[in-house]
Amino acid sequence: MWAAAPLLLLLLLLLLLPLVWLCRRGAARLEPAGRAVLITGCDSGFGHLLALRLHRLGFTVFAGCLCPGGDGARRLQQEAGGAGRLRVLQLDVTCARDVRAAKELVLSHLPERGFWGLVNNAGISTFGETGWLPMETYEKFADVNLLGSIRTTLAFLPLLRKYKGRIVFMSSIIAYFTLGNGIYSMTKAAIEKFCDALRLEMKKFGVQVCIIQPGNYAPSTKIQPPVSAEQIWSELSEEEKAVYNKEYVEERANFFNSILSEGSTNGSEVVDAMVDALTSPAPKARYMVANLKEKALVFLCALFPTVVMDSVLSYALSK
Repeated sequence: MWAAAPLLLLLLLLLLLPLVWLCRRGAARLEPAGRAVLITGCDSGFGHLLALRLHRLGFTVFAGCLCPGGDGARRLQQEAGGAGRLRVLQLDVTCARDVRAAKELVLSHLPERGFWGLVNNAGISTFGETGWLPMETYEKFADVNLLGSIRTTLAFLPLLRKYKGRIVFMSSIIAYFTLGNGIYSMTKAAIEKFCDALRLEMKKFGVQVCIIQPGNYAPSTKIQPPVSAEQIWSELSEEEKAVYNKEYVEERANFFNSILSEGSTNGSEVVDAMVDALTSPAPKARYMVANLKEKALVFLCALFPTVVMDSVLSYALSK
């Protein structure tokens, strides 16, 4: 009898946790007025849309842009109505100097309720099989997609702990599998593990960490433009050209471009999840924003042995 007590207690907790979570979800949502949020990667895509949405909700928004004088940043300021609660700032997440300057700017313009949220949204994507990409490309992707998020997080952790705020990371369902963009998948899988560790460590400070996992929103974000087989072939080393012929490269490029074209144009679905992560009294640890087919593929990757999924994905690639 006593041996079964821990199991019974675990079952009781599993039954009660959803009820507790539902009660918390039903509590009043956060009041945005007087709270600041910093977003990286606001030149375009989800970051641009989120900056406008949070500004309209009443947050003080610091919109980090790689090119603060570019079209995206200028459009953002115009759409927000000029000066006010939305500030565009120079922020290259691979540059420690930019991150320090961003923190100083935020500190000098904090509203009355302080610093509420950091959204690590900046990211880049590309296509290519493992041997097609030079080491410099791997280093660049790791620096932007992984180390860039870590760099900004470490800088703003003291403020987030002080105000018991939120940290939101942009991941992807590609963290679970890859179909021609392993370099992007690699960085997203790594940031997921960083978030898992950070989420547990921040609980004692009242800081909540959320991961956003979009499906294919390439047409909405323009993060990945259509790939050119001709350009890929011209940049391959002689060793790779000896292994892969040009027809193979063209087939892979066409396959990847067809996937990109099938993506959703409704980026507001992902922004809805990001807003919930920042304002809900009980935010989710993970928000998967994907269609049924994409969710099914993620489920299969988690459920079936690797050898089975390798066979399925290899078959898909062969077609």
